[in-house]
Amino acid sequence: MNRLEKEYKEKIVPSLTDKYNYKSVMAVPKLDKIVVNMGVGDATGNSKLIDAAVEDLKTITGQQPIITRARKAIAGFKVREGQAIGCKVTLRGANMYNFLDKLISITLPRVRDFRGISPKSFDGRGNYTLGLTEQLIFSEIDYDKVVKVRGMDIVFVTTAKTNEEALDLLKGFGMPFKK
Repeated sequence: MNRLEKEYKEKIVPSLTDKYNYKSVMAVPKLDKIVVNMGVGDATGNSKLIDAAVEDLKTITGQQPIITRARKAIAGFKVREGQAIGCKVTLRGANMYNFLDKLISITLPRVRDFRGISPKSFDGRGNYTLGLTEQLIFSEIDYDKVVKVRGMDIVFVTTAKTNEEALDLLKGFGMPFKK
């Protein structure tokens, strides 16, 4: 059992139950999955860029990414229907907790001038999205092998009904929110 999973069961569940007066342990919000998405818009001109992005995402998450394709053609962006425009990984279970632990304790503190993440990126249904500007902040990425520096979105999907519950859940895990 991962450190964060143990902490969730022993500390976060009782504290959330006390704060929100849940009747059952099953009503306590939990982290359902983490989706890491990397858009590769310039793959329209060079298909090797998508392979590099897939390799980077595989190195970061330890799981094979799937390639996302365009649903419809957009002439202004030179995108055809079915063309590869990004890749994503959905993490659940032990992989999810390992990735979250690594993100909180190793990766985020490596960001220069880091003052915490914004508590305003909730969607209204208890899900949180974190945008990163470059993949180089992850310690697994070798700087010399990077084809192109690109950002990514990390979406934390929770079972929380409100943003406040989700914020308390993520704070319990140790997410460094701005004050």
